[in-house]
Amino acid sequence: MNTASMKTTISMKTTILGYPRIGARRELKFATEDYWAGRAGADALAQTGADLRAAVWTELRDAGLDAVPSNTFSFYDQVLDTSVLVDAVPDRYRHLTGLDRYFAMARGVQDVPPLEMTKWFDTNYHYIVPELGPDTRFRLAEGAAAKPLAEYREAKALGIETRPVLVGPLTYLLLAKPAPDAPEGFRPLDLLDGLVDVYAEVLERLAGSGAAWVQLDEPALVADRTEEEIDALARAYTRLGRLTSRPRLMVATYFGTIGAAALRRLARSRVEAVGLDFVAGPGNLDVLASVGGLPRKTLVAGVVDGRNVWRADQRRARATCASLLGLVDQLVVSTSCSLLHVPIDLEAETALDPDVRGRLAFARQKVAEVIAVGRALSEDVPAAAEAPATPAAAGIDRGVRERLDSIGDARRGDRGTRFAAQREALGLPELATTTIGSFPQTPEIRRVRAGRRAGRITAAEYERAMKDEIARVIALQEDLGLDVLVHGEPERNDMVQYFAEQLDGYAATEHGWVQSYGTRCVRPPILHSDVARPRPMTVEWATYAQSLTSRPVKGMLTGPVTMLAWSFVRDDQPLAETARQVALALRDEIADLEAAGIRIIQVDEPALRELLPLRAADRPAYLDWAVGAFRLATSGVADTTQIHTHMCYSEFGEIIGAIGALDADVTSVEAARSHMELVGDLRAAGYANGIGPGVWDIHSPRVPAAGEMEENLRRALRAVEPARLWVNPDCGLKTRGYPETEASLRNLVAAARHVREDVAG
Repeated sequence: MNTASMKTTISMKTTILGYPRIGARRELKFATEDYWAGRAGADALAQTGADLRAAVWTELRDAGLDAVPSNTFSFYDQVLDTSVLVDAVPDRYRHLTGLDRYFAMARGVQDVPPLEMTKWFDTNYHYIVPELGPDTRFRLAEGAAAKPLAEYREAKALGIETRPVLVGPLTYLLLAKPAPDAPEGFRPLDLLDGLVDVYAEVLERLAGSGAAWVQLDEPALVADRTEEEIDALARAYTRLGRLTSRPRLMVATYFGTIGAAALRRLARSRVEAVGLDFVAGPGNLDVLASVGGLPRKTLVAGVVDGRNVWRADQRRARATCASLLGLVDQLVVSTSCSLLHVPIDLEAETALDPDVRGRLAFARQKVAEVIAVGRALSEDVPAAAEAPATPAAAGIDRGVRERLDSIGDARRGDRGTRFAAQREALGLPELATTTIGSFPQTPEIRRVRAGRRAGRITAAEYERAMKDEIARVIALQEDLGLDVLVHGEPERNDMVQYFAEQLDGYAATEHGWVQSYGTRCVRPPILHSDVARPRPMTVEWATYAQSLTSRPVKGMLTGPVTMLAWSFVRDDQPLAETARQVALALRDEIADLEAAGIRIIQVDEPALRELLPLRAADRPAYLDWAVGAFRLATSGVADTTQIHTHMCYSEFGEIIGAIGALDADVTSVEAARSHMELVGDLRAAGYANGIGPGVWDIHSPRVPAAGEMEENLRRALRAVEPARLWVNPDCGLKTRGYPETEASLRNLVAAARHVREDVAG
């Protein structure tokens, strides 16, 4: 390949779209939680943020990136930051100021509930949903709230030139929801012109501070977009492009293939650069060719995967870049998306199997990969270009594959027959009360688990401590008056990692933390080979809990789709095949739980919506295998065994039919923040099984009153008859404390009893 022309035309050789912000040792998590708990003040939290930002900027500059992003740091969420930046603050929070207002919007306070929270496209990252109405008047925030300007100047003071990153105006409005009091027919997109005026002011101020480039993230462009929305895109970037004083503009898309109409409008606009994801969106090459390329523009080519942990195939990345050279004037090598979605440093993982470790790259290693590809292209460095491709997955299990081939139709019996059989076997009241699974994990529980991992306590001591906690949780639930109990999951570190550590084909990290929302960080396991269950995983704990009470105790499992969505998954075979392998392992676990006398088994699938393809044309095939995997796992039980599932923090409208197709006997869903909207949607879609809409938002520290929960239940009863309505929180209680948990559950039980009495009367 002739790279001589590239040496004279590349202006920004390498960059990334974003970087993790939690810190290598989760410094941001601990500092934020200290602030919430009153153990540290705002100044201490601000200093931690400044230290983390400086460390990232310095690291990226010293690594050799040609362009370093800024404003990718956040104390909670970048969409929430945008709402604060443009003063899209609902009136109920305006009596608060500074960080108190910011965190109240994210988490709520006792008298004020938080904004809604949902998944960021098809990832496990959660964003705070903007709440907008026709009276919303955007204006640029001042002082510390004007983050892009403050952080650009902060980096510049360190001698580091950065490219500020903003959520693009179109994506921001398309992710927003109308305020509860907004008139029917109002759409957040109606506010585009006013929002673009504020963006124009931000750009002008950044230019005045010396910023040469600004990155505007528009991932919404890889989903299906209407002609009206494409016109809005053109209107926004025509306005911003015509500013007389502004930085150069880079519009970044990621998570898939941009629509041809959107790319055509960007190609005609005055923006100077466009970012495309060639990992999740290999079709971007064809779209780019179909619109005639990007003459007189820079293409930021996402050829290093920002969402998975496999080492880049540099030969493929280089070949992709080579195929783009004739379609653009300038080329920049980049990650496919922000590195927010991967752990920070592989070097910290000293205990991983060398064969698996040799195939991995985390954020720091991916930065090096981007630089290596860029150097190979611009300087003709053969060593980087000829790096071997990622090895194929190992560990083929013929037994697993043969069993899957032998299983026939995965269906359960008639719903009405099952309903009657379970009602007689379980003897539960209408509006039965339960929780989603986990109970608070106290510092003592975490110390015991850490002690067991470190070898400081014996297996017998660990088992005794866990059983003591289970006994305490069972006794508490009986005292509270809950109808269906859980064992509390004290032995579980995470709902995916716990199972991954017991299944063949998975590897777990020690320090591979990734932000899920706010201070919630997870360590996604790495699924690298065929999956099999060598032994039972939950039966001992569930049966012990059941031995302590006459009330039914739920067995708790994580479903096959979520086991994939919240892991880093092998990419050498279709996801559908991997999902069936996980489902087969869960099917065996469910059979053992049922044989041990567990009469209710919950198989959680909170990620069912998360993995839904962004393009409608791709969704039927996904839902077919996703639903099939769940049914494969759950279809082997008797009619008297009740199967539950749980889903949370997603926009469920596009999978309403799939929720019914799972054929779980009871589905519990997040509903408190969205005021029971989903219940009516399910009813309209013909959903006929049990439903447990969450009446308590557990991601907020506030304790909802019994009357508030009653109101939610009465809303639900407008769409669901009492015999099918369950009463539960939105999600597991792992992150909550016992005082708020006990108070909230007492209110929940009181609300259920009061409404139950009214229904009976």
